[in-house]
Amino acid sequence: MRSVSVVPYRKEWPSLFQSEVAELKKIFGLEVDHIYHIGSTAVPGLAAKPIIDIMPVVHDINRIDDFHDAMIGIGYEPRGENGIPGRRYFQKGGNNRTHHVHVYEQGSQEIKRHLAFRDYLRTHRSAVKRYGELKKELAKQHPFDMDSYIRGKHNVVLEIESEAIKWYETIGEEFHD
Repeated sequence: MRSVSVVPYRKEWPSLFQSEVAELKKIFGLEVDHIYHIGSTAVPGLAAKPIIDIMPVVHDINRIDDFHDAMIGIGYEPRGENGIPGRRYFQKGGNNRTHHVHVYEQGSQEIKRHLAFRDYLRTHRSAVKRYGELKKELAKQHPFDMDSYIRGKHNVVLEIESEAIKWYETIGEEFHD
């Protein structure tokens, strides 16, 4: 059974992301267009589950299935679309996950959603505080029930995501790592 662990932001998360990017670039090579750090570990000051979420953007999503053996070789478990059409998802670390890789093809609306959410949180401290406090409270309430933790934050995530996409559309497309 996986426990729900939400910890204060850790300064080493960006370097853990960069180390993994080097490995992923070796595997995906020219198929990858860009690799982004997403999720809560990409937002300075935000409490998070200590799992690095990585989003490679590729030219052809169907080619990613050809890289399963190489991903397994560096510790990842291929999970297919894992509930999101057009995505290829990989987990590293078994029950003590350390990394999630969410691969999308250029032009996927999921890319915009993830980056808008991340960048909105990076620039709106009140949203970081609200979201971080909720996650810590839910982790206390549901220390061994990941599904309840996820359900508990669902509506707030949707609210922040909606605000983030509106905000993103007003500032234009300038995403950074």
